[in-house]
Amino acid sequence: MAEAIVPKEAFFTKGVGKHRNKLQSFELALRDAGIEICNLVRVSSIFPPHCKVISAKQGLAKLQPGQITYVVLADISTNEPSRLVGAGVGLAIPARGDQYGYISEHHAYGLTEPRLRDLVEDMAATMLATTLGIEFNPETAYDERKEIYRMSGQIVRTRACVQTAEGDKDGLWTTVVAAAVFLF
Repeated sequence: MAEAIVPKEAFFTKGVGKHRNKLQSFELALRDAGIEICNLVRVSSIFPPHCKVISAKQGLAKLQPGQITYVVLADISTNEPSRLVGAGVGLAIPARGDQYGYISEHHAYGLTEPRLRDLVEDMAATMLATTLGIEFNPETAYDERKEIYRMSGQIVRTRACVQTAEGDKDGLWTTVVAAAVFLF
């Protein structure tokens, strides 16, 4: 049986790109985030046990051109002038280091950075809370659920990486990305 590939480190990054072609605006957003040199493979939302969060600067220094790189990636584009776009990833880590956490990703039109930040953190924390058996009413406000998470003592930390931008005034494609990048 093959050995499992489990990331040992992760970092968060974000970027914005503008260009007359949509694909090139995406490339420029990846470049702004510092991950354009990699062959990106999108993965789902599990944050491995014992995985260490490092700074984007530390993580970017470890990347090599052409490497296969696993990411939880949110991205969105627009060519409508002044249309607000946002992409974000959120993380919720359990207090016990031997348990896995959750990463959420979301992209949307019209959400401000603070609202998107709260949303992706809440999504990650909610997914983690349900696996840990923390009881709460999902219809309550995020701030109320956040307090329940804290009081449970089972979720140690949440964080978010969010990028928003307004569509270019001249109609260029505007793309935003936010990513959790895994390292081995």
